[in-house]
Amino acid sequence: MRAVFMGTPAFAVPTLAALVEARHAVELVITQPDRPVGRKQTVTPPPVKAKALELGLEVFQPRRIKSVDSFERLAEIAPDVIVVVGYGQIIPQRILDLPAHGCINVHASLLPKYRGAAPVNWAVANGETQSGVTTMRIIFKLDAGDMLLERATPIGPAETAQDLLDRLAPIGAGLLVETLAGLEAGSIAARPQAEQEATFAPILKREDGEIDWNLAASLIYNRLRGFTPWPGIYTYFRGRRLEIHRARPLDQAGPRPGAVTTAGGQLGVGCGEASMLAIDDVQPEGKKRMAAADFVRGYRPQEGEVLGENTQ
Repeated sequence: MRAVFMGTPAFAVPTLAALVEARHAVELVITQPDRPVGRKQTVTPPPVKAKALELGLEVFQPRRIKSVDSFERLAEIAPDVIVVVGYGQIIPQRILDLPAHGCINVHASLLPKYRGAAPVNWAVANGETQSGVTTMRIIFKLDAGDMLLERATPIGPAETAQDLLDRLAPIGAGLLVETLAGLEAGSIAARPQAEQEATFAPILKREDGEIDWNLAASLIYNRLRGFTPWPGIYTYFRGRRLEIHRARPLDQAGPRPGAVTTAGGQLGVGCGEASMLAIDDVQPEGKKRMAAADFVRGYRPQEGEVLGENTQ
């Protein structure tokens, strides 16, 4: 097929590579503009652009995909299909209507569950035991188009969102190639989503990572896994932010929610439902990441001292 690829993050890179490997004619790659990254604000191309240039493909980076220039460029190509993987802008209806086979999205969930910008993060944070990838036709409603193919995979009990995303990326690439082959052969029957089963996975905010110690330890642990690498989870110790990088629920009762125990030089925190979270690695505000045992020796939290109060 004559294809246009629209995508931005690392998750989209295997799908772009798979399109080329499957000998589809990728006429154009559309991605977000280069942006400043890191403390030094170094202007950096998105991962999809870097891969496209490596593959010798033409790259287009419009600030607004709704622009007249964007539409005219796509209309001139007249692609058979537009493949979209984490592009990051809402695609207008007149572009959705251009390709004969439609705009096909690779979405990292088993739709209709977890529509939205952060499906992998919320699936892990909510303690799901299964995730997957769905290919669907894009309509002008968030992740609500007809489904084409899907592939499920279990979520490991210690797997983080980044771990799962890394596994789903090649699964999605293979599924997209299979989807295009089925569309060419006329062997795929699109299926509407069950609206009553839809759930949503909104974009993550920094405050999503603040710990509610009234939750059970297992739920806090799931949020740690789901919010790795960003926004992470954090609490407050003596009025200053304390990030928690590694932790695990213990099979034993703990003190009241938020209360610290330092038995044996280790750090534990009471959680809801009379549970306890063992803390392994932390990062105090303005300091480097350290083992919890080093934190206990250096900061000397008192037995029963309560975390989570953002006051000096």
